[in-house]
Amino acid sequence: MKRIVTNLGVLQIFFSLLLVIAIMFVSTYLIYRNSISGIYDKVTQNNTLVFKSVVQSFDDSFRTVDNVIHSVHSLPPSDNLISADDDSLDMTKVYTLVKNLSTLISTVDYIEEVVVFYDDARLAITSQGTSGFERFFDGKYRHDTYNASYWKTYASTKHAFKIFPADTFKVLDVNQQPRTQNLMIAFGGNKLATSNKNVMVMIDVAALLKHVNQQSVIPGASLILLDQDRNIIYSSDKQWGLVDVLNDVYFNADREASLTRENYEYNFYKSDYNGFIYIDKVPYQFQNLNPVTQANDSIMLTAIVCAVALSVFLSIYLNRPVKRILRLLGGGHSKGNDFRKIYSGIVKLQADNEMYREQLAYADKELRRGVFLQALDESAHAKAHDIQLQTYYPALFGEHCFVMVLFQARPREDTGEAPLPVETIADRLEAGLRREGAEASVFHVSRAEFIAVVGLAKPEERARLIKRLRGSIAAAEKEALLGYDLWACVSEAYASEIKNANRGYRDVMNGMLYRNVGDAASVLDVEEIEYVWNVYFPFEKLEKLSNYLLNGKLQESVQIIRETMGENAARNVHRHQLVHIAKSMLFYMLRYAGSSANIREELYAIETEFCRRAEHTFDYRELEEALVAIAGRLSVHGRAEPKNKLNSAFISQYIELHYMENLYLDQIAAVMETTPKYFSNYFKKTFGVNYVEYLNKVRLSHARDLLRSTTLSIAEIGEKTGYLNSSTFTTTFKKYMGVSPSDYRKQNDQQIV
Repeated sequence: MKRIVTNLGVLQIFFSLLLVIAIMFVSTYLIYRNSISGIYDKVTQNNTLVFKSVVQSFDDSFRTVDNVIHSVHSLPPSDNLISADDDSLDMTKVYTLVKNLSTLISTVDYIEEVVVFYDDARLAITSQGTSGFERFFDGKYRHDTYNASYWKTYASTKHAFKIFPADTFKVLDVNQQPRTQNLMIAFGGNKLATSNKNVMVMIDVAALLKHVNQQSVIPGASLILLDQDRNIIYSSDKQWGLVDVLNDVYFNADREASLTRENYEYNFYKSDYNGFIYIDKVPYQFQNLNPVTQANDSIMLTAIVCAVALSVFLSIYLNRPVKRILRLLGGGHSKGNDFRKIYSGIVKLQADNEMYREQLAYADKELRRGVFLQALDESAHAKAHDIQLQTYYPALFGEHCFVMVLFQARPREDTGEAPLPVETIADRLEAGLRREGAEASVFHVSRAEFIAVVGLAKPEERARLIKRLRGSIAAAEKEALLGYDLWACVSEAYASEIKNANRGYRDVMNGMLYRNVGDAASVLDVEEIEYVWNVYFPFEKLEKLSNYLLNGKLQESVQIIRETMGENAARNVHRHQLVHIAKSMLFYMLRYAGSSANIREELYAIETEFCRRAEHTFDYRELEEALVAIAGRLSVHGRAEPKNKLNSAFISQYIELHYMENLYLDQIAAVMETTPKYFSNYFKKTFGVNYVEYLNKVRLSHARDLLRSTTLSIAEIGEKTGYLNSSTFTTTFKKYMGVSPSDYRKQNDQQIV
């Protein structure tokens, strides 16, 4: 026995268990000491904060009601409802007022009704229509005290804004069925009123209490609301005796006060907005605690005795197993703290195992991904690749057939959160597919693209898979991949053979390219793509786009961009076609802007950012807005005043403004204050064409507009665009356009028809 007592391992176990017992006892005692009073203090503090929030909600609600009354006073008519032509009621004014009232209170859920009446008319106007004054207050909203005679008499006196106490009214619903409703009446003041209206707001007390969210206050608490004259407006406790309480209360500088009477604490809050007094009646302590105290003492004492006895027994019983565990962990027979050695050995084993497990899992996943990606291309591979592919074949192609699904996951720019790792995105996409009952493997292939191989028992299941895939994407955008926009493309169904992997991959890649821009579906079926080639690419407008930007005409440039993109969207062209059109428009915009050396780095940044965005955007409107933003940036340079006249922007602007004149080379060279030869060489180098060809293109662009939009003769159009005679105009037009002006007009008329 003495040997057991003096054994270090036994003592370690005993004192360890004893420490646990001591901690449990102390924590239990502290919980007991603070369980009642501490919980009550916390609840009281929380109740104070909640009640202040309730007071603020009441103030905001009354402020809204006051604003509604002021808004009604500002509505026409402000004087009366009498027609200007005779002494009858002007029903146009009445109906206009009814419509405005309905709009005004439609967003305030706790306002039951707004009633407007004039002293000289026996008509009650509400948001629902009109009614006789006596019929409304003695029939639809009936009260023994607040009847039609009472309100007429009250309205005839001078009074300020007042809220009448909440009371029960007998109300007739739309089916003329009677019911009772607790209402609070807010009557607008007429001392400083801006109109002759008498305005009443009927407040639904139940809806108001729901709006201020009084459910969070401490159970057993009560609320009473007094106006600035200490008249009771609302009370949740009908048995309050407030005379002595109100006489003793004193409001300090913080507009708050508290006092305790009997078993309750009264907290007073005075509103800074309207002087209303809010009283919170809270029980300040729990009762009958002695039985709880005695029972808790007995439980703790019994637990301590049993725990000490159990510690002695376990100390002796566990000593030998502890020694064996220590030897297994490499501790041998060394002396010292056995538990510390066991703990350090276990921690090291766990860390090593976890590290090896993660490394093996990652290596296996990457190997499987690499083998799969190699199977997608059509290149020849070594025999080792075929062996590895056979290893992963059952995991990739576990069913009789399969479909390939291409996912695009693009993070939204307005979330402000860091993008998820691509491995995490792939895992969550795979988990979403498996929740839908699909056997799938998902691999990351490029920046925002993921490929999934989904097994199918038979090809007919493909349609059901597409339907489930739409639900999976919608759920992922709201939960697992919140902050990402997802899009998917589904290939045709193929037999589960290695050679078909590349065919499925080509399907989804072509689907991404040939996606119709008008298709807003989150999942694209490659079998349902509508192939079109009727793209809209107006060369003459794009030529104008460059000139407009050079001249700083942003509004005209934006109009061309939106018309071109909108027309192609209306034609439902393919995505790769629209991207090509957008890039072409960008190059037209940058064509002349690049002549300025001081903005070339900025233009390079604009081009690279736009090309990156064009490859990954989902919506054509994003490309459109990107082009509009670029036009805004380039137009600033076009509006800038050139340091000298020999500037591409100034030359382009001058030609655009004077193309209808005789702009000979020597004349424009004189305007630019240089020689004709130097100007000709500069123009050719800057614009890529000679001066005469550029001038003809500008003139013919305007001539085409006149041919399409006017009925002027060919000679008149030639004269307006700077040609000396109709024969020169006709010859030049046919040279550049391939048809004569009259034939061009006929072709355009046929297209319109």
